[in-house]
Amino acid sequence: MTDFDIRAATPADADFLVDILVEAVNWLPERDWPRERILADPALAHYVTGWMRPTDVGVVAVDPAHRPLGAAWFRHLSAEDPGYGYVADDVPELTIGVLRAWRGRGVGRALLRAVLDAARDRGIRTVSLSVERANAAVRLYASEGFRTVESFENADTMVAEVGA
Repeated sequence: MTDFDIRAATPADADFLVDILVEAVNWLPERDWPRERILADPALAHYVTGWMRPTDVGVVAVDPAHRPLGAAWFRHLSAEDPGYGYVADDVPELTIGVLRAWRGRGVGRALLRAVLDAARDRGIRTVSLSVERANAAVRLYASEGFRTVESFENADTMVAEVGA
């Protein structure tokens, strides 16, 4: 038995998704960008601004008291406003994060599998993401079928073929 469950994200999760975006950006302990800085940066804010659009899909991990502890979601971004892991307009970009206290307990893998299942259920064939190379999550993504398609100075764009 796990000590968390996964549920579908809803419009009411918008603030929590911002919290998770902050966690994802600040994965390095020495990086401590405040919420305001992240939301003021259009290159980061577009991952959560206006949640939940019709094509947005996400999942939230909750503890036994139904408190959220992690989330994964995908969003279609365009060539005019691309994300760090942008591949094409028809390839949604994944964002995922887990509260620090819950990391290393299988939450990230469960969220990743659930959001990829949601993509598959919607007929999405490919999902992308961006990850800094030093982030341990790179191993998780690779173990779940993501492969690097483009490399930058410190980060990679990865994609997974999820089928249809």
